[in-house]
Amino acid sequence: MDPLEESPWGDSAATSQSAQAPTTTSAEPSQDDGNSSAPATSARPSRTAPRRLVAQPTRLEAVDDDDPLGPLGPLGGATTDSSPEPNQDAPPAPPQKEDMVIRTTMPPRQARRMGPADPHRIDDDDDQFNLPTGPREPPPVPPAQPSPVRTTTNPGVSIEQASKPTFHITVGDPHKVGDFTSSHVQYAVRTKTTSKAYKESEFEVKRRYRDFLWLYNTLHGNNPGIVVPPPPEKQAVGRFDTNFVESRRAALEKMLNKIAAHPTLQHDADLKIFLESESFNVDVKHKERRDRNPGESKGVFGSLGLNVGGGSKFVEQDDWFHDRRIYLDALENQLKALLKTMESMVTQRKAMAEAANDFSASLHALSTVELSPSLSGPLDALSELQLTIRDVYDRQAQQDVLTFGIIIEEYIRLIGSVKQAFSQRQKAFYSWHAAELELQKKKSTQEKLLRQGKSQQDRLHQMGAEVAEAERKCHHARVLFEEMGRLMRAELDRFEKEKVEDFKSGVETFLESAVEAQKELIEKWETFLMQLDAEDDESAFYRPPVIGGSSNPKPPGHTAIDRARATINDDSD
Repeated sequence: MDPLEESPWGDSAATSQSAQAPTTTSAEPSQDDGNSSAPATSARPSRTAPRRLVAQPTRLEAVDDDDPLGPLGPLGGATTDSSPEPNQDAPPAPPQKEDMVIRTTMPPRQARRMGPADPHRIDDDDDQFNLPTGPREPPPVPPAQPSPVRTTTNPGVSIEQASKPTFHITVGDPHKVGDFTSSHVQYAVRTKTTSKAYKESEFEVKRRYRDFLWLYNTLHGNNPGIVVPPPPEKQAVGRFDTNFVESRRAALEKMLNKIAAHPTLQHDADLKIFLESESFNVDVKHKERRDRNPGESKGVFGSLGLNVGGGSKFVEQDDWFHDRRIYLDALENQLKALLKTMESMVTQRKAMAEAANDFSASLHALSTVELSPSLSGPLDALSELQLTIRDVYDRQAQQDVLTFGIIIEEYIRLIGSVKQAFSQRQKAFYSWHAAELELQKKKSTQEKLLRQGKSQQDRLHQMGAEVAEAERKCHHARVLFEEMGRLMRAELDRFEKEKVEDFKSGVETFLESAVEAQKELIEKWETFLMQLDAEDDESAFYRPPVIGGSSNPKPPGHTAIDRARATINDDSD
């Protein structure tokens, strides 16, 4: 095969050149501007062989000068000429772009049309409007996956919250026990829990008010820095009144549920004794006898062997606690003022109920002496309506106390509990500084002994042990103070969140009860006016007498209006 017949650049060789070229030699590569090159045969002749330059114009004639894309053709276009044979010894050809099948994750458009239509696919081009309008084939079935609905826990609840034990505590059945000198109200405390620390999931015990007070004081001593929900305050006068007993029962129930919902207080051993012990008084005395050991009666601070409190005034160094203390003082004053106005409103509602009762009695007395039946009947009906209004006022006053008033009183007591936690933190600060002063004294004594030389070796060893013990106490006091500060920050954040939720719920319940009371009053008045209008319409027409009885038989349960109507009909007959 003649090497000049084909070119790697797609040039066509002239027939005249191939005829005139000698058969024993081969043309050498072109050395002009590098636009073309020719392959050489395996038998390379001498370099002095003449090169025919007439082939160059022939190669340039194959190039279209008007092609705007240049001699190489369009970018990425396919070449038309064949490449040199592999058995020829030719220089490597330049790289050429080939038509390669590009495999992507998305199939071609025609392939997508052949397959089943995906109802969830949206094409960017206009081919989606050219799809066949026939029945759509069902989409491919995806592989089996676990259902997201069948979950063990609520997706909105974290695993930590789901693993915590739950408590539902009710305080009910208040009844008076004891004689005149030792009489008190006893409550039935029923508990339902999922905690494994208790023997059973449901149990009931009997407790009195001082037992709740013991629980509050004990939890405060066991958990310094934590805000313990307090019980309602004592009341010497009227403590057996029905309304007071009910409000105290509701406050005690809310106290226990908040304590049981606290992540730290729910694991306290004294809470378990209070909720579960059948011999509560014996267990409390045994615990107090056990805690009378030296170093345990003073609580956490006494266990360090430090004196708590101080004569100097405490100055808060942390601005965050300083601002919270000012905020709590202002909030307490506002809540006390709100409670005072709430009590005055409840007193006014009770006064209105008493006034409605007196008004009803006066109307009833007037209806009995009135000679005209057409007037005595409506007066008696209005008297009964005033008795209904009195009951609505009494019920609304009691609901205001149990819905909104109890929340105000609870948060006034909670602010007192927060202030008690502040006092505990202040005691921790004093004990920390007292431990530092004691450590400085021990170190100064140790330095004096070191300056005295070897004569005080025994005393020096003893003082070294005392310095080490003082350092340990100082470190523990500082850690206790910092830990109490961290706990109080979390407790105050919890206090703010619960305050917003409780007040929002209390205000909504207060408004709903007020709306329901007003609706009931409006309904009573409208019914009364409709009965009066019906009575006037009936009296305008003549009603013939009915032989053998009254014209209007009275079914049982009707009001005085029906009795007055029957009397008017009898008179007309």
